[in-house]
Amino acid sequence: MARRFGSKFSPNQPDTTGKPGAVGFPVAQPDPAAAPVGFKANLLFALPFAFIFQAFRGDPGGLFADLGTAALLILAAWLTRDGIRAHNAYTARRVARRPAFPRKLIAACLTGAALMLATLDWPQGFIYPYIFATLGPYLFAMLGAVLHLTAFGFDPMRGKGMTGVDQFQSARVARAVGEAERHLAAMKDAILRANDRQLEARVERFSTIARGLFRTIEADPGDLTAARKYLSIYLIGARDATVKFADLHARGTSSSARADYEALLSDLETNFAARTKALLTDNHSDLDVEIQVLRDRLKFEG
Repeated sequence: MARRFGSKFSPNQPDTTGKPGAVGFPVAQPDPAAAPVGFKANLLFALPFAFIFQAFRGDPGGLFADLGTAALLILAAWLTRDGIRAHNAYTARRVARRPAFPRKLIAACLTGAALMLATLDWPQGFIYPYIFATLGPYLFAMLGAVLHLTAFGFDPMRGKGMTGVDQFQSARVARAVGEAERHLAAMKDAILRANDRQLEARVERFSTIARGLFRTIEADPGDLTAARKYLSIYLIGARDATVKFADLHARGTSSSARADYEALLSDLETNFAARTKALLTDNHSDLDVEIQVLRDRLKFEG
C-alpha cells in the first residue's frame, strides 16, 4: 500500500517544539523490547531447516531424530530472541528485577540437547570407533551449549538498583507498568490503520514521554499511588480514542477528528511530562529532608 512520505522539511509537518528533551519534557529511551535483536539471533531460525531437509532425504530411521533436532533448535532460537529482548529491557532501566525465567540459559541447554540428538545415530567407526561413538554426542552437546553462551551471554542473574526497594511495591509497579505498556502497544497498532506517518510519529512521541513516567515510578515504587491514574485511566482512554479515531479516519466521516485527536495527544504529552517532573521534584525534596535529618543527627552526636 502506498504511503505518504514525511520528513523534517515536508509540508504540513506537526510542531515538534514539545518533543522529548525540550524544556519541561523528560528524556526517555524508546521501548527496549522494540530494539532489533541482531543478525546472530535471527540466524538461529535458519539452522533448523538443514535438519528438516535432511529428515526427508535420509533413511526412515533418522526421520524423527532430525525432526526432533529441528524442533529443539527452533525452540532455542525463540527463547534466545526473547531473552535478548528481556536483557535489553533490563539494561535500559535504572531499577530492574532479574528475569524470572533464564531464557538464554535454557536456550543454550536446548541447543546442546539438539546437537546430542543429531549425533546419536552417527555410524560407529566415523572417528575413533569406540570413544567417539560413546562420548561424541555428549561432547557435541557441551560444545553447542558453550558456544551459545559465548555468543549470546548469560541472562541477568540479580536485580539492579533494588537495594532499599520494597519487593511488594516493586512487584505492583512491574504489573502496572506491564499493563501500561500493553495500552501503548495497542495505541501504536491502532494508529497504523490511519495510514498517516505524522500521526504515527505523534503516537510514538507520546509513548516516549509516557515511558519517562514509567522509569520514574520504577525508580521509586512509592510514586505508584500518585501516578496510578496515568498508568490506567488516562492510557485506557487514549487507547480507546485512538481506536475510534482510526475507524473514523478510515471512513473519512469527520474532518475535525484529526485536529481533536492531535489536541488530545498534546494534552496527554503535557500532563504526563508535568507528572514526571512533579514526581522528580518530590523525590528531590524527600532527599533534602533525609540529608538534613542525618546532618542534624551527626551534629547532635558530636
